[in-house]
Amino acid sequence: MEKIKLEIIGMSYSQSQSGAYALILGELGGKRRLPIIIGGFEAQAIAIELEKMKPSRPLTHDLFKSFSETFGITMKEVVINKFQDGVFHAELVCLDGKHEYRIDARTSDAVALSLRFNCPVYTYESIMSKAGIIVDEKDKDMPKKEKVKKPSNLYEQYSVDELNDLLRQAVEKEEYEKASKIRDEINRRKEK
Repeated sequence: MEKIKLEIIGMSYSQSQSGAYALILGELGGKRRLPIIIGGFEAQAIAIELEKMKPSRPLTHDLFKSFSETFGITMKEVVINKFQDGVFHAELVCLDGKHEYRIDARTSDAVALSLRFNCPVYTYESIMSKAGIIVDEKDKDMPKKEKVKKPSNLYEQYSVDELNDLLRQAVEKEEYEKASKIRDEINRRKEK
């Protein structure tokens, strides 16, 4: 089966499920998107790596990468290989220098690890045609801030400098959910 390469298009708070986020993966060079509902912790792990934030202590995905590298294991790619009962399934394709191993993983964890290992994410046409959505051309030209409506939050009252201080403090205290919300507010203001 031919694989389709994906890229991270964005992530937003899920309007349909409380405490969840929508991770949007897009077909490289195409119009189709895979919207994947993920949990808050996984969203933080992805966002922290996308934003190149450095927590004071390693997160689980960072620990997994360090552990793998210590024992000479690399990650070649991530493949979203199944869509069953509304749930995406993925596998990590890993190498130890002699053998290739395929390890079952939650898609959110697989994407978080792909960012840390700097490896590609793929899926198959069968999954893209079953679960993918096509982005409307007129939506593509709309500014991002108009596409995704985010609920108001308590950080709107702070200046950007105050938000940066709060973000630094939250990361130092390992309060990643709070840091994610602060980062989102800073990014929202940059988009204006």
